[in-house]
Amino acid sequence: MARPMESSAKRPRISIDVVPEVRRRLRLAAAKRDLTIRQYVLEAIEERLREDLGDESEGVLALTAQADPVLAELWDNPKDATYDRM
Repeated sequence: MARPMESSAKRPRISIDVVPEVRRRLRLAAAKRDLTIRQYVLEAIEERLREDLGDESEGVLALTAQADPVLAELWDNPKDATYDRM
């Protein structure tokens, strides 16, 4: 089912270059779902973000050391502990 086109005001634009074969495959896949390439790509990105970061209701933007081991390494150190005491 096609989504209504949202207003592009105040939204950042992302541009990517793809090889012709990827563009052809995108067009075919989008057509199979009766979507524009834009809609298809946005849905694919949103799905991947849900897989990688979880559902928005779970606080996608909540960055914690427990949720991300890289952040834990950056945040759990003596130098950073100084900021925790402020």
